[in-house]
Amino acid sequence: MSSVFRSEKITVVRIMRKKRENERIVCLTAYDYPTARLVAAGGVDLILVGDSAANVIYGHPTTLSIGMEEMLYHTKAVAVGAYPALVVADMPFMSYQTSVESAVENAGRFLKAGAEAVKVEGAGFVADVARRLVDVGIPVMGHLGLTPQSVHRLGGYRLQAKRPDDQERLVADAMALEKAGCFSLVLEKIPAELAARVTKTLSIPTIGIGAGPECDGQVLVIHDMLGLTETQPLRFVKRYAEIGQGIRRAVEEFCRDVREGRFPSWEHSFYLNEGNQ
Repeated sequence: MSSVFRSEKITVVRIMRKKRENERIVCLTAYDYPTARLVAAGGVDLILVGDSAANVIYGHPTTLSIGMEEMLYHTKAVAVGAYPALVVADMPFMSYQTSVESAVENAGRFLKAGAEAVKVEGAGFVADVARRLVDVGIPVMGHLGLTPQSVHRLGGYRLQAKRPDDQERLVADAMALEKAGCFSLVLEKIPAELAARVTKTLSIPTIGIGAGPECDGQVLVIHDMLGLTETQPLRFVKRYAEIGQGIRRAVEEFCRDVREGRFPSWEHSFYLNEGNQ
């Protein structure tokens, strides 16, 4: 039996308890059933159905193009294979920014699709959104630092909160999201020292991506860590496999076998005297 097999369902309460018990939290993205099944079996605590699907599934340069229907589709698929991991769905651009009421409605659709929590980016008005979602029973994960849905305002995918005033603002925003009821907080592409400070300040867990080693947990986009993306990995990504190269080699071999008559062979064929198989 695998040493990482667990029958206990991971819940938001368990995730919050991990910080108090000094247990690191592991999160990866997934966008379909087979990936969710493998990631969950591998032992992750959280599966994020990320709006990064816009980039790694649909090939778009930003996350802004993906909408509710696509995200619900991926969430439904992931939820089937995710046990025992906690499923968190990214709320896509403009699904929660227009009003608290639309945010509640859209978040509710994610829970009906199988998510157990949702993630929102930013603070300010978003903290009010998070508070209302929590009030109606929907767990919320926050997200500060590099918030991809604000890429145009931020001027690209640059390191955030380098100036002292920006650092103070981020700490204040993190505290506001905790006060609003968020059960955890993603910190993306900020200085490691600042992430450590936020982690020590909050009672809820922080989950870093490009935010140094002192967060309570870490998340990566699975296509990045498995070598399925075409571009060179970002500085904060560690490649754990080169699946993309393996897939390409397998396809090249298949093409050669078909073109040279080696596949299908007789062993891959059916015959009249075999009966009904």
